Amino acid sequence: MTINHDAIDGIIVEDDMEFSLGELSHICAVNAEWIISLVEEGILEPMNITSKQWRFSGACLRRVQVIQRLQKDLGVNLAGAALALQLLEEVEILRTRLSMIKSSDIG
Repeated sequence: MTINHDAIDGIIVEDDMEFSLGELSHICAVNAEWIISLVEEGILEPMNITSKQWRFSGACLRRVQVIQRLQKDLGVNLAGAALALQLLEEVEILRTRLSMIKSSDIG
């Protein structure tokens, strides 16, 4: 019998965490130009868009990771990834609302 001792490395990303453009591109293993294209497409919004030193939230990191998976796994382009991401976020909002309604009906 073989036991698998592989470990999974990861970090917990909070929404209030902040990343520079360089940090975000390094964490996601992409070049900064690709991150900039996500901003230009309206997929990502830096916390300080008017500043020369953009800062991105933990939510932006998660958005980039979802887009990467959509492109890698499904082969969608940026516009398709943006649409899929928007729909996934709307589904999550609706699930949260439904859960709140169900819990208020029980009480």
